[in-house]
Amino acid sequence: MLNSQFCEIFDIPFFQFAQMKKYCPEDIPSIKAKYKANWEVWKALSLDVYRKLGMPFAEPHIERWCNGWQVRAHFFTFYKYEFNQNSAVILSVILNRRRLQVSLDWHCYRADRSQVKLPQYQQWWENLDREKYQDFEIWQGNESEYADFKKLKELDDLMLEDLEAYWCIGKNVERKDLAKIDVAEFILQTIQELLPLYEACHR
Repeated sequence: MLNSQFCEIFDIPFFQFAQMKKYCPEDIPSIKAKYKANWEVWKALSLDVYRKLGMPFAEPHIERWCNGWQVRAHFFTFYKYEFNQNSAVILSVILNRRRLQVSLDWHCYRADRSQVKLPQYQQWWENLDREKYQDFEIWQGNESEYADFKKLKELDDLMLEDLEAYWCIGKNVERKDLAKIDVAEFILQTIQELLPLYEACHR
């Protein structure tokens, strides 16, 4: 369903429409058309995963391809249990110019409204089964989504720098490899593998 061409739409010099109008107005119709078409596939993929996940998942939040004044630098969907709707703990799926990413994440933009606070989110790694998750990648929440991430088995120290810092854990597929996998199955399986950690955040 997804391949490297879906990542290519994010390889553009400007994301704000004001900049496009100034520097490349002739490109705006084609950029909009590509974004709309690719986002519809992304939306269908996200909903397909949701249907396969089943209860107790709520319908996913699928961020739109633009917000009125700019197109997105990535496509973003997140999943939650129906009874954790007011939690900033999310199972995040991102497609950007580099790769597809599925992870357990802390949605810091919603932290102030969250019934779960950051120390509770941190519970997932307190008793982490390092052997089970050894091939998952791990990174701090303030790292760039384009950064190189290490696998859990490559890290000995999971100490965080400060009280506001937090770990994300998940799996990534580079854009050149997208066509080699069943993307829906990859997202579904990774979310299911992350569920014990997601649930640990809500103990």
